[in-house]
Amino acid sequence: MSIAYCSTVIVGETVSEVENFSNLELEKKTAWSRSNKIRFNEEKSKVMLISRMKWKEVKEIKIYLHNKPSEQVTTMKYLGTIIDNKFKFSEHTS
Repeated sequence: MSIAYCSTVIVGETVSEVENFSNLELEKKTAWSRSNKIRFNEEKSKVMLISRMKWKEVKEIKIYLHNKPSEQVTTMKYLGTIIDNKFKFSEHTS
């Protein structure tokens, strides 16, 4: 069994649109990984909803990998840079 890391950016107009599209895309990637004997580590996979807009709808997003919900975070370290869900980089620069 191999373990791989994956970074994906999904853009949409609403949270539910992003959630639906993300789950569809992850299903495709999971099927591809199964056929290539690769397994993505669902425990290391995180979800972050990035927007500077004030959402009127719920900001919680449910993304599943191997039928397990991915943890939603407000900050994430990516290639040595701490990114927050507003793209302010205040945590990275402090």
